Order: sequence, then structure tokens, then C-alpha cells
Amino acid sequence: MHPVFPKETDETLDCLIVGAGPAGLTAAIYLARFHLSVLVVDDGRSRAGLIPLTRNHPGFPDGIAGSELLARMRDQAERHGATLRADQVTSLKSEAGLLVGQIADNTIRARTVLLATGAVNRRPAMPKDVHDEALSRSLLRYCPICDGYEVTDRPVAIIGTGARGLGEAEFLRSYTKDVTLIAPNGAHDLDPKQRSRLNAGGIKALDGPCLDFELKGKEMAVTLPDGKHAFAAVYPALGSENRSELAVGVGAKVSHEGCLVVDRHQRTEIPDFYAAGDVVLGLDQISHAMGQGGVAATTIRNDLAAQRSLYR
Repeated sequence: MHPVFPKETDETLDCLIVGAGPAGLTAAIYLARFHLSVLVVDDGRSRAGLIPLTRNHPGFPDGIAGSELLARMRDQAERHGATLRADQVTSLKSEAGLLVGQIADNTIRARTVLLATGAVNRRPAMPKDVHDEALSRSLLRYCPICDGYEVTDRPVAIIGTGARGLGEAEFLRSYTKDVTLIAPNGAHDLDPKQRSRLNAGGIKALDGPCLDFELKGKEMAVTLPDGKHAFAAVYPALGSENRSELAVGVGAKVSHEGCLVVDRHQRTEIPDFYAAGDVVLGLDQISHAMGQGGVAATTIRNDLAAQRSLYR
């Protein structure tokens, strides 16, 4: 990524993209190929970059690491003229018909902004080094849609309770009959109907709290008050936090889950402000984020063309 950018520039960008995950980079590729000026600013926290290997993404039958996929997309965007910068946009505001972003001591003016900041998983209470190693070894997994296939007929645990935990346990039950739902902090928060659903699926329920996590070869052992239990994979079902703070700062509408509200063209209610990817309510999948990025970029191009000629 380009490390240098002037403190203030007279150039007005066609689009400032905040976030270089699958949605932001797809949009950058499109916008650059539309011959528009685009700057992508990213703080390096894309969830896609944490994926050790995905075999769920179309076109890669042998799988691809999330970091490699993002590297390829960054290279593609830069080849077509997009500028990428490793940094953090600390604020956004509307000013004189433009959107103004602050990056450290740099002021960036843009005709449009695309927010593609994604979301952050709520992690189980385990040391960061254990978490990161477990994730790299696919013993800790966050997306059963992406990789439930990989745990077919293997023992799996879900850390969670209530409707969210139950839903993820039932989803994974379609891959394996050995499913255990573990309450993260103590007794399960399940009503009789929910417990009946667990019983109907043959899903075991164990009370917490989770006292320790240990990586043992190809398994993760979870220590509970009644002893240790080993699993081929552990799925936290603790929800996520949407990174929508910048959008809230300019008055964009968010849902009660914290997701940005957009129309079918990825526009927010704020003029010239768009959003795509996991920060928007929808299916948290790389392919879905890419699709939204493409829709957003095409909408931005057409909206700009309605404001001024883009003829060469």
C-alpha cells in the first residue's frame, strides 16, 4: 500500500473507500476500471484475512487462504489505478457538498464514500495466542456456512446459548450427529421448547463456564466444571459487532443489530454515502460481499454520471 499521502490535497476524489475486505476491494477494482479516482483506506482488520483456507469460495476448488485472496485483489485494484493506504479513517463529515475524511493529519475530500468496514466477531474468553493458533489450525471456526462441510461426521462444539446458539447447533447438526452446545458463562438460557428442539436433534447441552481451552493435536479440549471435552472444531456463536461508527457519525441509519441500512443499490439515506459487505445486514459471505461491492461501485459511477459528464 502507498505509505505517503499529502496532508491536504486540492484534488477531490471520486470515491473514498473505507475498508479493504472483499466488498471494498471489489468496488475499488470496478471504480478504477470506470476511470474514476479512488482511494482505499484500510486498518488491516478484515475478517477475510483471518481465514486460513476457504474451499467455499467459487473458482478455487483446492481452497485459498483469505490473506492470499485479499493480496490478489489489492494487486488487481492497484494495477487499474486505485490507490491503497494502510491507515485508519478517524472521522467523516459532510462539507460544502462533499464528504470529508480525516486520516491522521490528512484531510481527504471525496464526492462519494463507500463504507466497507465489516464486522468483528465476539470472541470466546481465551488468551489471544491460543485463539489465533486455534484459528490458524482450523480448530476454532466462525462460519458454519463457509466450512461446516469440513467437519462432516466429526465432533463439534458450539459456544453459545439461547436462540443464536441453538440455531447454530441445529445448522451444524446437518453435517454431523456429534454436536454439543456449551453455555459460555454458566447455565444455559434455554426455554422448554428450545430444549425440546435440542433433544429432537440429539444435540448435547453442557453448562459452562468455559474454564480453559487447550489445543491437543487435531482437537481442542474445552474445560468445563464437569471436566474436559475434546472436539475437532469449536464454533463460537456469540454474535458480532458491526463497524458502523463512521456512518453513525454522519447520520446514516442503522438497524437495531447495528447494521447499516441501505437500498437495493447500496445507498444509505445520506447523499453520496454508500455501504457494502458485512457492515450491511445480509449474508456474511465473501461472495455476497463482492456482489454488494460491485453493485455499490456501479451505482456510484452512475450517480456521479448524473451529476457531471464522465466523457473522456
